Amino acid sequence: MNLDLNGKYALVGGASKGIGRAVATELALLGANVVVIARTEELLKKAVADLPNNGNQKHSYLVADNSDPEALRNNLAAWLRETGATIHILINNTGGPAGGQAIDAKPSEFVQAFTNHLLCNQYLAQAVVPGMKEAGFGRIINIISTSVKQPIPGLGVSNTIRGAVANWAKTLSLELGPDGITVNNILPGFTETERLESIIGNKAIKTGADEASIIEQMKLETPARRFARASEVAAAVAFLASPAAAYINGINLPVDGGRTASL
Repeated sequence: MNLDLNGKYALVGGASKGIGRAVATELALLGANVVVIARTEELLKKAVADLPNNGNQKHSYLVADNSDPEALRNNLAAWLRETGATIHILINNTGGPAGGQAIDAKPSEFVQAFTNHLLCNQYLAQAVVPGMKEAGFGRIINIISTSVKQPIPGLGVSNTIRGAVANWAKTLSLELGPDGITVNNILPGFTETERLESIIGNKAIKTGADEASIIEQMKLETPARRFARASEVAAAVAFLASPAAAYINGINLPVDGGRTASL
């Protein structure tokens, strides 16, 4: 099986912690030159320093905030000009919107989430796809949520926007497939990250239940009876990014321990 990413450049969003950092590590282990993106420069510097390196890899970082898509686009454009590099692998990943019922959400919350997720994904894709086409190799992988198959109660804005990103990705997969570019979505289930800790904490506040009982119930909802490790989600991403996955295009891949009730 060809999992070799030597000589490829990968751009990984939200890579200072959690799933994004795990993905950056896994891609580096396969030989990719990894460019990590997040808001905090100190965390990015540490992430780059910690990435596996075979001695020939060129890891770097970009400071950017998905709440400012114009700055994100400009920072990436400047990096591409300065380095002359081609991004072969784009990992779209950013923190999800705050919880709450859809009916209670302000319109501005939907607009902000749409900007942070879909518009930033679009800007990044537009910046890197020309290079992918020229190289005849491209992977766009979006880290979204199992909510695109089964909406999650209490995550109204997230459910809405994640669904939009999933359909954006499917559309791109049809358009870019002839150029050797695949577009796929990874749907993490309950994963040991700060995001999950926040969701559990908020649920405890709203319901009055203790966090330990909430965690136990969440694990019981999952056939695997445990939460995923970020590295397990990253392994699925790394496979889809590899040459071995060249004929997998336009799919939603749950990495959820079997929790999602639909096929």
